[in-house]
Amino acid sequence: MVKGTGSSEPIIIKKYANRRLYDTSTSSYVTLDHLSELVREGRDFEVRDAKTGEDLTRQVLTQIIFEQETKGEGALPLNFLRQLIGFYGGGAQTFLPAFLDMSMNSFAEAQKEWHKAANPMTMFEKQARRNMAMFEQAMKMFMPTLYSTAKPEKPGSSSAGGSMMEMQAEALANMQAQMSAIQDQLAELYRKD
Repeated sequence: MVKGTGSSEPIIIKKYANRRLYDTSTSSYVTLDHLSELVREGRDFEVRDAKTGEDLTRQVLTQIIFEQETKGEGALPLNFLRQLIGFYGGGAQTFLPAFLDMSMNSFAEAQKEWHKAANPMTMFEKQARRNMAMFEQAMKMFMPTLYSTAKPEKPGSSSAGGSMMEMQAEALANMQAQMSAIQDQLAELYRKD
């Protein structure tokens, strides 16, 4: 992720008790906006507690997202935020980071292709299909009962397996609806460009 630093080492940002951030590479105090710019430039950094050395990078990146969302520059749909919160503490929390990382990397690559393409909407539609296929493949890996060839139990059955399958099917339907909403939002953004 490092770009333009001439080093493979990440920039170290020290966070002090008074919440000030100090960029050790430039020997200057910086803001969250500066860190946002580093991210957009593709420059890697770590935020460390100035006193203990504890890694605070995740908390600071989350704070940057929170500030962007509260400024009205929201990129995260409400349904996504609700579902994300719902995953905390559950079994899905273990595989969700890898899945989201893979999805965001795929989206970033697609975005590069869209900017190069003569017809970005065609590229967008192809990428949306690839993302849905990738999502369904991941769901098959992590929720095989949803995709098993066995017939689901009839509605009204008191079996726990039937209700679990219904919950998984509902979760999949919600995620597909969310993907569709994101696709619509992206299509609208490209129409504005």
